[in-house]
This record gives sequence, structure tokens and C-alpha cells, in this order.
Amino acid sequence: MREVSQAIFRAYDIRGRYPAELDEAIAYRVGLSFAKMLGGEGRVLVGRDVRLSGPSLSQALIAGLLDGGVEVEDAGIVPTPVLYFGVVELGYSGGVQVTASHNPPDWNGFKLVLGDGETVSEVRGMSTLKKIFFEEVRVDRPRKAKAELVDITTHYVERVRGLVRLRRRVKLFVDFSNGAGGIIGPKLLRDIGCDLTSLNEALDGRFPAHPPEPTPETLKQLADSMRRGDADLGAGLDGDADRSVFLDERGRFLEGDLTLAVFLHGLDRKGKIVYDVSCSSVVEEVSRKLGFEPVLSRTGRAFMLSKVREVGAIIGGEKSNHIYFSELHGFDDGLYAVAKMAELVSRLDQPLSELVDSLPRYYASSIKVVEVPDELKQEVVEKVAKMLRPKALRIIDIDGVKAFFQDGWVLVRPSNTMPQVKYTAESTTPDGLNRLTQMVEEAIREVLKTSV
Repeated sequence: MREVSQAIFRAYDIRGRYPAELDEAIAYRVGLSFAKMLGGEGRVLVGRDVRLSGPSLSQALIAGLLDGGVEVEDAGIVPTPVLYFGVVELGYSGGVQVTASHNPPDWNGFKLVLGDGETVSEVRGMSTLKKIFFEEVRVDRPRKAKAELVDITTHYVERVRGLVRLRRRVKLFVDFSNGAGGIIGPKLLRDIGCDLTSLNEALDGRFPAHPPEPTPETLKQLADSMRRGDADLGAGLDGDADRSVFLDERGRFLEGDLTLAVFLHGLDRKGKIVYDVSCSSVVEEVSRKLGFEPVLSRTGRAFMLSKVREVGAIIGGEKSNHIYFSELHGFDDGLYAVAKMAELVSRLDQPLSELVDSLPRYYASSIKVVEVPDELKQEVVEKVAKMLRPKALRIIDIDGVKAFFQDGWVLVRPSNTMPQVKYTAESTTPDGLNRLTQMVEEAIREVLKTSV
């Protein structure tokens, strides 16, 4: 077997370009390693998204799992949240989703989950799996293997139907991005009472309509369609449907922190809510005003899920539009988020845009990225933090560096999934936002001159 880069083992999944960084031999070894991690016994659920490399990687993974002694059931193409839900609800020892989520079509990878629903991640288990992979397993050539096919979508759909109650029909536009959400999403959303206009519903691992990362740039077709179609709500899903982004009826894109603030208006009970360091100050302000207790977390699925469960939060959210629901064992779920947002809109006495416009006003940049090799990401962030620290009123360093100033803050952090450093800024005024953005960009440019 060829040399494998340790960089494919990321903070909360295994991910790389296919076949340059990740291929069938690696998939087989991942399966064998995960089986060993589980003690060589139990049942493992395997699913995949729509990527063209998915079938062969899935079969190689299954071969490794079977050779490692576990029973395997194959769910086929399913959204990642459906696989997670099936693992917990149907009593599996663990699960693996073959997916690279929002990454480009030539990427693929593995999201692994344990029987209690915790992700194999930096928080729990990834170091153990990595050690087994590189030091303990003995790998044969991948062989053809079979696993019993299983339907896990019926149970999921029935549960979601029981958790969502629309008070009126909602005119909903959804861009499925040619991803896994298209396999069950259209029927589910119509069944709960949405008048759905579906865009890019066909499953296609080439992602021909646009990249599987929902952004204002990739969702222009959706925004244009909504403006022509008198919509109540719009949404766009990423490649494996664990994340959705929302547009109000005017076609305006909502960042995930605003989405979380909106969701707080529809919750029937009070308690703790979890938000990540990238989120706007609007989340803390709105949550306290509405009687919730805000809890800060590192950015990233594994960290957010762990924190939501640890503190018993009702809901959690990231600026990147991952929304975590206590009623789904804390999982982030793009399809369910769309269903619950439709429910909230159906209960409003005003258009969604009016609720959004009533939120406290801050001026924020979108999350911007700078390409930085994986091995240098942390060094770059630390050097930027050193430059910002003397100027800041206070610093939060639980995830990169968040530096607060008199009129706002800047955040610089390493990406958990890509060779990138991400940054964003927020201020109480447009001029303040421009000043803070320029300051952080100048700091990053200065560091990159000597680090990369």
C-alpha cells in the first residue's frame, strides 16, 4: 500500500481528494481500523452521498469492516443526518458515511459515528482510530464484499413528520444542490404541508448546477426563482444535507447566526443554547432577551455536538449554518432545519423578513478564507494572534483567536476540514467593520509573507 498522508485525518472526519489522497485501499483500511476500534463485534451501518467515487469506496470500506469481524448493513445513498439518526435509533454499534460534505466533486471521505451518536473526532476517538490505522492493522488487498441492504429512511421520515406541525401551507423553494438531500427531501417537505418548488433535485455526483457548498454565489438561481415565485421561504442544502442555508421571502441570504436567532423565536421552552465563536453578538443579545442561557463553543460539528449534549442545550447553531436539535439527539440536520423553519414561518403573523429586520443590527463580513497548507495553519493563526493581542480589549482563544475592540471584534481560526485559515469581523458601524476587516487582513498578509 502507498504512503498515506496523516493530513486526511481531520478534526472530525477523514477527508481528501480522490484518488490522489484517498482511494479504495485507504477505505478498506479505515473499515478494518474502525472494526478493530469497536472490538471486532457488533453491527455497523454504512451510507454514502452521491459522489461518483462513493460506490467503490463504500464497497472497499465494507470489505474492511467485514474482515474486521463486524456485521455490516448498507443504507445506500442517504443524507448524513439520516445515517446518524439510524445508528442511534436502530441500535447500531457505529456507522460510517462516505462523504466529503460540501467539498468539490473530486473529494471524498468518511464521517464515523459511535453507537451513542458521538462523532469519531478530535473530541473523541480520532486519535485512537488514527493510531490503529497507521500502527496496528495489517492490510490485504480489498476484496469484493457484500452487506445486507437496509432501509433507514422510513423511520427517519416518520419521526420528522411527528415533530413538525405547520399551521398553514408554506410556499417553499429549495435548492437540493444535486446532493443526497434530494433522495427524500422533496416528498418529506411536501408531506408536512409545504408547497415546494424544487431546484436541482436530481442526484448527480458531478454537482452540475453548482458546487455543493451553499453560498450567496451558488444560490443565485434559487434567489432569482424566489423573487419570481412569491415565496414564503427559501433554502439551499449542501452535498450531504447536514446543513441548510436560508433566504427570506425577499431572497436575502441569512448567515447561520441570524438563522439561530430566528429559530429562538419559535422555541416552546427555555433553556441553554449553544453557539460557536464565529457567531454574531446578536445571538447572545437575543438569547438573553428571550430568556435563554447562551453557551459558547468551538466551531465544528464534533465540538458543537459534544457541547450541546454536555450542557443539555435545546438548540445549537454555527455561523456556517449547521443547526443542532436536541429532539434529534443533538444532531445537525439540514432537512430537519428546513422543516422546522417552515413550521416557524407558518406560525408568524408577519413575513420572515420583518422578523429578521427586527433583530439587533450588527455589521458583519462573511466568513472569508485564505489558502494555507494544513501543516502551517496553526502557526499562521498563532502569529496573527500575537499581532492582535496588544491592540485588543480582550481575547477569546478557545478556537483560533477572537479579538474584541471598542466597536466590534475579529476572528481568525484554522479550518477543521480544508487547508485554509478563515477570518471574519463584526462591528456596530459600517466604518468600524471596514477598519476591523482591513486590520485583520493586513495582519494575515504580513504573517503569510514569512510563514508560507
